[in-house]
Amino acid sequence: MEEQIDKTRELGTRSIGSLLLVYALPSVISQIIASVYNIADRIFIGHGVGAMAIAGLAITMPIMNIVHAFGSLVGVGSASRMSIVLGRKDIPWAEKILGNSLILTFILGVLFLTFGYAFMDDILAMFGASADTISYAREYMLIVLPGMFMTTVTFNLTGLIRASGYPTKSMVILVSGAVLNMILDPVFIFVLDWGIAGAAWATTISMTMTAIVSVAHFFRKSSFIRFKAHAFVPKLYIFRNVLLIGMSPFLMNLAGSAVVALLNTQLIRFGGDLAVGAYGIVNTFCSLLVMFIIGICQGMQPIAGYNYGSGNSDRLKEVYMLALKFNVGVGIVGSFLGLVFPATMVRIFTDDAQLIEISAFAMRFLLAMWPIIGFTITNSNFFQSIDKPWIAIVTSLSRQVLFLIPLIYLVPAIFVNTGHDGLTGLWFSCTISDVLGALLAGVLLLTQLKIFRPGYVHPEKRPMKEVGPDSSK
Repeated sequence: MEEQIDKTRELGTRSIGSLLLVYALPSVISQIIASVYNIADRIFIGHGVGAMAIAGLAITMPIMNIVHAFGSLVGVGSASRMSIVLGRKDIPWAEKILGNSLILTFILGVLFLTFGYAFMDDILAMFGASADTISYAREYMLIVLPGMFMTTVTFNLTGLIRASGYPTKSMVILVSGAVLNMILDPVFIFVLDWGIAGAAWATTISMTMTAIVSVAHFFRKSSFIRFKAHAFVPKLYIFRNVLLIGMSPFLMNLAGSAVVALLNTQLIRFGGDLAVGAYGIVNTFCSLLVMFIIGICQGMQPIAGYNYGSGNSDRLKEVYMLALKFNVGVGIVGSFLGLVFPATMVRIFTDDAQLIEISAFAMRFLLAMWPIIGFTITNSNFFQSIDKPWIAIVTSLSRQVLFLIPLIYLVPAIFVNTGHDGLTGLWFSCTISDVLGALLAGVLLLTQLKIFRPGYVHPEKRPMKEVGPDSSK
């Protein structure tokens, strides 16, 4: 126990470079493995079921993103809050955050599952399912929804495991689930011939196992932060603080799902079902880059939160700049691959010549601006880590909501009216929104530079409103 407390205190003393490596590397590995298994899912479905099945799976992506949004709402908020509280050396309050976050996860998860099953076909139709793809999408979602609920439990608890000083264990849990999924996929799809349902069962089983292991961690006596009776007393102000910090990734995922629904409608209008499938393929590569960048940000989060809570501005600036350099570098690599080798990357998923042509063309537009997207994502995650939710919310939503939604209608219309292809205009609208989102993120960062100045008095150095007489009980 004392050894683990010392490791947590290292967040305020150990060199930032080594800390970011220790915390970010496990997060990056787990995020990449998770993305690889998503890619593997689509490879197995594409070659084992067919092109329409990929299009059907693409329809389910925004719905699954909504489920992940609920996981982010509680998981990111509770992990960020726990890091700040640990910076103030308040262990009992960290336990309260743990218990209340699990209560929130189950409440929101049950509500989402109930709504999802009750309105399944309406939801799929809203997200762009056609007569040819809805059967695949429905079959997949009916099975995978419970697995997605288990994913929210895992997402929440592994974030808290990492925030409380166990970054490697958090990685092992997430990687184990992804590896199990990749093992079960070919067995269920090819050996047992379950089709797209096999991919759904593989996901549900693997995510249930990771949720069980994550819960078990906090029952172990050797764990730094554990489940205790006082932690499960609902505290509305903990709910409020957790939800407010977690609102940025929640709204970002929610907005992303809404944007995909609108985008799918436009894709069908200008390119048909194959255009939807092409976007699903390209978006898979984009998701891989996002996961890599988010992994760095997850490593940054406990370091930034702890040093913000303890009022160390120099270390706060150092971890931000180092994470930013890594994430811009990831974006540069992603853009290079998307611009130079698009067809090669697309052939991993399909051998359909028309789908390859559409996807490779789209990839050049959707991956061109990833260096500045890395900047935007880093800013959003940094501000939610230091309890500045409104800056994080505006930063995260600007690219997808403020800019992309109007552009996917305006730009294709301009292209069509000038005698050009509307589908090309749709891809180009994504590129424009990436640039505008990064510009706004830069402006918002400039308004907050005071937090990096020596001697800046952080609000967290004053007594927290939530800490009352019972905080030490």
